[in-house]
Amino acid sequence: MPRETIKRAIQMLRNFKIVKFWLIGAMLLCGISGLYAQSNVSVFATGFNNPRGLKFGPDGSLYVAEGGAGGTLSTVGLCQQAAGFPDGPGPYTGAFTARISKISPDGVVTTVAEGLPSSQTSAAFNNLASGVADVAFIDGKLYALIAGAGCSHGLLGTSNGIYLINSDGSATEVANLSAFQMSHPVAHPNAGDFEPDGTWYSMVAVRGALYAVEPNHGELDMITTGGQIRRIADISATQGHIVPTSVAYHGNFYVGNLDTFPIMPGASKILKITPSGRVTTVAKGFNTILGLVFDSRERMYVLENTTDNPFPTPGTGKVLRVDHSGRVTEIATGLFLPTGITFGPDGNLYVSNVGFGPPPIGLGQVVKITLPAEK
Repeated sequence: MPRETIKRAIQMLRNFKIVKFWLIGAMLLCGISGLYAQSNVSVFATGFNNPRGLKFGPDGSLYVAEGGAGGTLSTVGLCQQAAGFPDGPGPYTGAFTARISKISPDGVVTTVAEGLPSSQTSAAFNNLASGVADVAFIDGKLYALIAGAGCSHGLLGTSNGIYLINSDGSATEVANLSAFQMSHPVAHPNAGDFEPDGTWYSMVAVRGALYAVEPNHGELDMITTGGQIRRIADISATQGHIVPTSVAYHGNFYVGNLDTFPIMPGASKILKITPSGRVTTVAKGFNTILGLVFDSRERMYVLENTTDNPFPTPGTGKVLRVDHSGRVTEIATGLFLPTGITFGPDGNLYVSNVGFGPPPIGLGQVVKITLPAEK
């Protein structure tokens, strides 16, 4: 999850932190799966470390990006750091604990790639981890979007970017997104909460190229498999610091935003971004959007991380469906800090669940949401 999505909540609602995280721990101990009152939500696989974006591959398996467990390596004094408490989450520390896993159709989990960069915020910001943010396939090849790397994240000699995952599990850098952001600043960065290496979150593959969203700076960029990077839209220029997180493609790009904290009900929205970069708002009234997908009937599904609370709260995540008339239908409720969503070849939804929050190590899930039968 983008770190600025939690930072302000902790800073502005510090007095509630101990009680809230005690509740999270208690819910985990009581059994996360017990939260799902709806019969259409079931656990598909478990054992993930901060699961984020997920996609089905050409082999029919579901590939899951994992943020990892962070680490203790530090670069303080070696490069620009993110601001420390109370303004920011720095200084970061990190290690190489992120990975990509895959789930077979019958639910067996195996590791595809490991030892990838993972970083964590300071203890004052609850050691929130980021690593592999998302995955996508082009011509049968697996690409990863790395968000936990970079000197400002405690990992000297690394960079956030697009990486090709080779058949032996090794990773080859395709495009250095840290360097691109440093040399191509957006119009309106948030100076008080600035991430030098960015906090990339989601990615889609369209016509042989990758398109990735970065929440802290606020941008949508195209990356070719040859490593060329081009900005499609500087979202900050027209929207300010709205924390864009999720991207889906349906003729145009659709981008959902988390917005800043504390959470204001209905403050998140969905933008349409044309391939030429024109940005317009097409839907409003959502909360903490962290995922968007479309079904075969051209209806949009929106993943909300938290609802009816001023900061991230387990058991309040939802999946909503928006039809062509704009009518919104609840598809699933009671999700535990969900962080990613995709459609499966079986026509059902798969969601990364327990995507962050203490203690997340090994407790991350992928849940299957069976869609109701329709006439």
